[in-house]
Amino acid sequence: MQDDLTLANQLCFSTYHASRLLIKLYQQALQPFSLTYPQYLVLLSLWENDRQPLHDLGDRLDFGSNTLTPLLRRMEYNGWLTRTPQVDDRRQLIISLTEYGRTSKPAIFDAIRICVDAQNIDPIQYNAALQMNHALIEKLQKMLN
Repeated sequence: MQDDLTLANQLCFSTYHASRLLIKLYQQALQPFSLTYPQYLVLLSLWENDRQPLHDLGDRLDFGSNTLTPLLRRMEYNGWLTRTPQVDDRRQLIISLTEYGRTSKPAIFDAIRICVDAQNIDPIQYNAALQMNHALIEKLQKMLN
């Protein structure tokens, strides 16, 4: 390994490049909904667990407040979600899906499925790559925390 430290043999570059290409693929599917990829990640999190405190949503997505706040403002403006102060602590916001945000889920998932299916990615290879990526993330998180 020490002898071949070329760009093509760097796991960091390979995962970076794959990530950029996957995001580009997803952006094609999300374009008809006027959604960005980070906005899609917010929706995914809310579809799994609606009515999340802002802080929890940021932690789950690993988005800082400087990224998340303007993103959520745009999504609220476009009708995807609401940001409501908590009753007992008005400084804390609860992020909730609107009816539009809830009912758009099947159409968004269909668009993504069609886009991904068009790439002819083998489901077994996809799942193997996903499992390897999860293992890598877990190992790196333990090491860096």
